[in-house]
Amino acid sequence: MKIVAFTGNSNSGKTTLIEKLSLHLKTQNKRVGIIKHDPKDKAMFDVEGKDSARFYQTGADVAILGATQSTLRFHKALSIKSLVGQFVDYDYLFVEGLKTLPFPRICVARDSFDTRFLPYIQAIATDSSIPNLESYALPLLNLNNTLEILEWIDINIKES
Repeated sequence: MKIVAFTGNSNSGKTTLIEKLSLHLKTQNKRVGIIKHDPKDKAMFDVEGKDSARFYQTGADVAILGATQSTLRFHKALSIKSLVGQFVDYDYLFVEGLKTLPFPRICVARDSFDTRFLPYIQAIATDSSIPNLESYALPLLNLNNTLEILEWIDINIKES
């Protein structure tokens, strides 16, 4: 399984990118799992347009990791290790958030880039809205080119 996490500011495009990757991989009959971090336990499940519903509609299996509960709907929080174990037979596992976990990570940046993410990331997926990102000496991926990002993942992310 290839595990890759996505980090970025709110409304940078993380959910949309993960959604596009999942939809593409499903056309290739790949098993996709998605873990979404919900640190404030405010996720609304099965609500049209919300992240968890959007992820699920791609055909991926989805887990929400909250502060006091995890959904696969347990009445307690699970460790990330335990949660990742639920997806052991999948081809890809995408994690949204949880920036300090030791997973390969792509920062999604649109309109601004938060340098606090630099210690955690291996690449930046961006559009043309931010100048001078090449100065960070990280691979720059076209946020609007799902296939380019997937190719980078397939080349650079080792099987776990």
